[in-house]
Amino acid sequence: MLKNFKLQTQERDVVSLTEKIKAFVAESGVQEGLCVVMIPHTTAALTITSFWDPNGFLDLQDEVCRLVPTRVDFKHQHDTPQDAAGHVKSSLIGTSLTLIVHEGKLLLGHSQGVYFMEFDGPRSREYFVKLQADASGAAS
Repeated sequence: MLKNFKLQTQERDVVSLTEKIKAFVAESGVQEGLCVVMIPHTTAALTITSFWDPNGFLDLQDEVCRLVPTRVDFKHQHDTPQDAAGHVKSSLIGTSLTLIVHEGKLLLGHSQGVYFMEFDGPRSREYFVKLQADASGAAS
């Protein structure tokens, strides 16, 4: 079962995907299996982190930008220096996540969520969620 979701981002945005993914899992009827979340973008990434303190999102983006600053000496400059930095950030953090579905729910910690990190923006973006039920966890 595959579903395509759309979202609008702002520059350096961190957007929660958690509730939409949880709702898709619940609607699917899958009790046991895997949930793969994937984005087809080279200047964005996916991460699992805590939603407890919203300032954590600012810290996350700040640290990613500190580690990979926007600069003009990248060997590739596809569109802009920001775009080139986004490619490196996306590659380091990743564009897919695999989550476990157990007893009809995503197996996440009590303060964990799934987040889309925008390194460019604002942009129209999309993400895909693929559910694969175990033979014993198929929808009834």
